[in-house]
Amino acid sequence: MQYSVKDRFLKYVQVDTQADPMSTTFPSSAKQKNLTAILSDELTQLGISFTTNDAGYIYAEIPSNTDKPVPKIFFCAHLDTAPDCSGTDVKPILHPNYQGQDITLPDDRAIVLSPTQHPNLKNKIGHDIITASGLTLLGSDDKSGVAIIMDALYQIVKDPNIEHGQVKALFTTDEEIGKGVANVDIDLLDSDFGYTLDSGDLGCFEDENFSANALKLTIHGVSAHPGMAKGAMENAIKIASEIVASLPKLSITPETTEGKEGFIHPTKIQGSLETATIDFILRDFETAKLDEYANLITSIAEDVLLSYPNSSYESEVKVQYRNMKDVLVKYPHVSQIALQAMENVGIKADYGSIRGGTDGAALSHLGLPCPNLFAGEQAIHSKYEWVSVQDMEKGVDTVLEICRLVSKH
Repeated sequence: MQYSVKDRFLKYVQVDTQADPMSTTFPSSAKQKNLTAILSDELTQLGISFTTNDAGYIYAEIPSNTDKPVPKIFFCAHLDTAPDCSGTDVKPILHPNYQGQDITLPDDRAIVLSPTQHPNLKNKIGHDIITASGLTLLGSDDKSGVAIIMDALYQIVKDPNIEHGQVKALFTTDEEIGKGVANVDIDLLDSDFGYTLDSGDLGCFEDENFSANALKLTIHGVSAHPGMAKGAMENAIKIASEIVASLPKLSITPETTEGKEGFIHPTKIQGSLETATIDFILRDFETAKLDEYANLITSIAEDVLLSYPNSSYESEVKVQYRNMKDVLVKYPHVSQIALQAMENVGIKADYGSIRGGTDGAALSHLGLPCPNLFAGEQAIHSKYEWVSVQDMEKGVDTVLEICRLVSKH
């Protein structure tokens, strides 16, 4: 098979699609739609029908080539890159036939990819490695997934012997700022289940993720002139600071947890003498624990406020996303198909959990079971980001094998 994933990836990462978390528009940055336009042109050239929306999404579809009634499936990836590191003027560099050496990036020679710090490199001897130049992220998250899906669609169109049912692709924007499916049209997607390609090393497979809530705590203090404040002033800034200082330090924090352990994480504190706010994110694989974390925060606030009798607080909780496992446990065949596909193409599955969220989690809770497949992403959201061409090619193999298996389902 003549893969096109490498060339597609090298082209896509040069398009700046960085999301803007401060924006209120969809997409959050208009430049994301530049990649929408490129993919639209490629789909047109392949003769694949598709539609787009104002948010820059693409819904593409290849009709079934089998007479059997089989499930309609989709593959999903996001076009945007993270705001954590510059995505402007990405210069992808191909390092062919990697032999285990350190890789020094030319535009900032202090950025060195070493197998010591990046142990997955030890498993890529003989692979072709792609990095950025040292000044930007690469954008493998999630342009690896985009390139894999586009190559798979190309292979299906090119080879009529690949048996498949109805195959769809969904490309979203603003996933990196938590809005990846904010504008999704489930009726237009019209599928039975699907897979995101937005995970890491070869073989990574995830069908569970954090459940997530946001909590805003607002402190109402008592204002007084500082020259006449004795016995009157109750400083909201100090109250908020005491609440944060009273949070657990040796457990349920991001810096002390791993695996299936959840956490409370204050992300922003701001305010004035009279009013202050603390923003928290709450994460756990067990959704019920989010309420426990919220109760702990309000309990701490109440204890602190015992010393401030004329002050008060209020809390507001917002649901962000939920563990896809809550849905996928009802549809075990969706995960089994992906795991069997990887085994069939010679990949050992690395079954894991996401300490975060994906478009697939949101789609699962919208009624479309959607676990997460590897796309080869490494050291994401940083100047050290890299990907193996051969891993992306294995991603193409996996997508095609899923299509074959579903056609026999």
